[in-house]
Amino acid sequence: MFRAAASLAMLLGFYVVALIQLVIVIAFAIWVGVETTAFIGAKIAIPLVIAVGATFVGVFKAMRTRSGAEHGLLVTPQAAPELWNTVHALATEVGTRMPDEIRLVPEVNAAVSEDAKLLGLIGGRRRLYLGMPLIQAYSVDQMRSIIAHELGHYSGRHTGLGVAAYRGRLAVEETVEQLGRFNPVGIVFRGYSRLYLLVDNAASRSQEREADRASVRVAGPAAAIEALKDLPAVSAAWGFYFSRYVAPGWEAGYAPDDLFGGFGQLVAARQEELAELRQQEPEEATSRWDTHPSLADRIAIMRAAPQQAHPVDGRPATVLLPSIQQAGVALQREVVEVGSRQVLPWPQFIAAATTAGLQRTSDRIFRSLTRLTGTSEPSLGALLDLVEAGRLGELAEEFFSNATRKEAAVKFSGPMDMMLTLAAIRSGKAFWQMSWTEPVKLVDADGADLDLEDIAKLAVNPETLGEARSRLAEMGVRVEAATVIEAKATGRGAEVIGAMANVKVDGIESDLVLLNRGFVVASAPKKSDKGEQRLEELVQMYTGEELAARFRFIPFEEAGGATITKRTPIRAELRLHDGTVVTMEERWSGDQLGKSRDTLVEILERIIRNTEE
Repeated sequence: MFRAAASLAMLLGFYVVALIQLVIVIAFAIWVGVETTAFIGAKIAIPLVIAVGATFVGVFKAMRTRSGAEHGLLVTPQAAPELWNTVHALATEVGTRMPDEIRLVPEVNAAVSEDAKLLGLIGGRRRLYLGMPLIQAYSVDQMRSIIAHELGHYSGRHTGLGVAAYRGRLAVEETVEQLGRFNPVGIVFRGYSRLYLLVDNAASRSQEREADRASVRVAGPAAAIEALKDLPAVSAAWGFYFSRYVAPGWEAGYAPDDLFGGFGQLVAARQEELAELRQQEPEEATSRWDTHPSLADRIAIMRAAPQQAHPVDGRPATVLLPSIQQAGVALQREVVEVGSRQVLPWPQFIAAATTAGLQRTSDRIFRSLTRLTGTSEPSLGALLDLVEAGRLGELAEEFFSNATRKEAAVKFSGPMDMMLTLAAIRSGKAFWQMSWTEPVKLVDADGADLDLEDIAKLAVNPETLGEARSRLAEMGVRVEAATVIEAKATGRGAEVIGAMANVKVDGIESDLVLLNRGFVVASAPKKSDKGEQRLEELVQMYTGEELAARFRFIPFEEAGGATITKRTPIRAELRLHDGTVVTMEERWSGDQLGKSRDTLVEILERIIRNTEE
C-alpha cells in the first residue's frame, strides 16, 4: 500500500511541478513582454511551454500504456488440465483470482501481467507467462514455487494499487524520455525521477520479499530455495545452448526443427554439470537502486521462514503438459521467425552448421590464395600445388605473422587439417556426429572416429606431400571437392563494435561503422550536427551483415598495412593488398558511439603490428 500511495502522490507531484514551472514560464514571458515587446515575450514563452508540456504528454502516455502485446503460445485448459488445476489451486492458496490466460514463452522467466486501466486501479485481463526452459529444467514443486511467487504480486496487499505503482514508474520513465537531454526543464524532472525510483525500488524489494514468503508458504522452503537458486543455472544453460548449438547454424542459414526440444535433451544429458552450477551459492550484493533483493538475501529470508510440512512432488515439470515435445514445436511456430532458413532435424542441423563453419574459414584462406597466386578457381588442389612449389610459407605468414615463413608453413598443418576435413565431407567420406555432452565428432561411414591430423602434417611439406596425396586418394577424398564459395569477403555473422560520424574517407564525408570483421563506410552529410542520432539509427536499423552488404565494406583481411599520421584527431592510411590506399580523417566536431575512437585506434595498431612482425 505504501509503495502505491507514494507512487500516486509522486505522480501528482509531477503535475504540480509541471504546473508551477508552467506558471513561472508564463509569468516570465509576460514580464519580458512588458519590458520589451509582446513578440519577444511570445518567442521566449512558446519553446518553454512546449518543454513543460512534454511532462503532461509523458504521464498521459503512461496512463494509456498496456502490459504489452500478447506473445507466446496460448495453453487452454483442455490442452493442459493438470497445469490449469495447479495454477488454480495456487491462486486460491495465495489469495488472488485465477489468470484468464496461460502462455508459454521462450524465456528463462515467469511473470503475470494484467491489462489494468486508470493506472491499475481497475483490473483487466490477467495472463500468466511460463518460460518453456523452466518447465524443461524444473520439478513440479519448483514450478509451483515460481508460479506462487508471481501470483503473490497480485494478492492481498499487492492488489490494485500495486499495479498503479508500476504505472507510476512507467509515467516517470516516459516523461523523462519525452523531455530529452536538452530540454531546459529536464534537470528538475530527472532529479525528481531519481527520487521517485529510489522510493519505488525500496518498496519493490519489500514486495519481492513478501512474494517470496508466499512462495515458501505454498510450496515449502526447500522447493522455493531450489527454484530461486536454479534460475542462474538454467539461465546459464540456456545461454550455452544458444551460443554452442543454435547460433552457428542459425547464422549459416539453417534452423532446427525442434528448437525447444533440443534444450530439453541438453538438460537431460548434462544433469551433472547443472548440479554443479546449482551448488554455487550466490554472492552478489544489492544496491538501493535495485528492484530486487540479492539472491543471497532472498534465500536467507526463505530459510528463516516458518517450516511447514509439504508433500514433495519431485516429478519433472514437463508432466504439467500432456506433450512437451508438441508444445515446444507449437511454441516455435508461434514465436520463431525462421525466414528463408532451411529447417533440419538436429543431427543434420549440427552437421550443416559445422560444415558451414569449416567452409567460411576455408574461404578466408582461398581468398588469400587468390591474392597471392592470381588463380580464379582457388581450391584445396591449388593449395597443394602451392605446397609442391615450395611457396606455402608465403601464404602461411599472413596467418602466423609472428613466425618465419618456414615456421609458418609448419604451423599451417592446423588449417590444412581443417581443409582436408572439408574435402572429406564434400567427397562423402566423412560425417559429423553430434552429441549433447561432447563436441561434434568426425567419423567415417562406419561411425569410427576419423582423424586427418597426420595427413595434414604430411601435406604442408613438399617432401611428404606425395604420401599425403596417396593416402587421401586411398580414402576416396577428392581434393578438388574443397573449393571457394564466398570469393569475396562478406559481413556474415559480423557484429557492430563502434561507429563514428563525419569521418572523411578518401576525402568524402562519411559515417564509419566498425565491425569485428571490417570497416563499413556510409555516405554522410557535410554538416556534423545530429551525428550521434544518425549513427544510432544506422546500427539499430541494420545488422552488421546488412551494413556490410548495403554500404562500402573493407574487410580486415584485405588490409596489408596501416599508418597513423596523427592521433588527435585521427589521420590514418590503410593499405590494401591490391595496392589501394584508403585515407581516414577524423573531425574535431565528429560524434561517436561510446569509445569508438579508441576502438578505431586499437584496430589500426593491430593491423600495424601484424604487418611489422
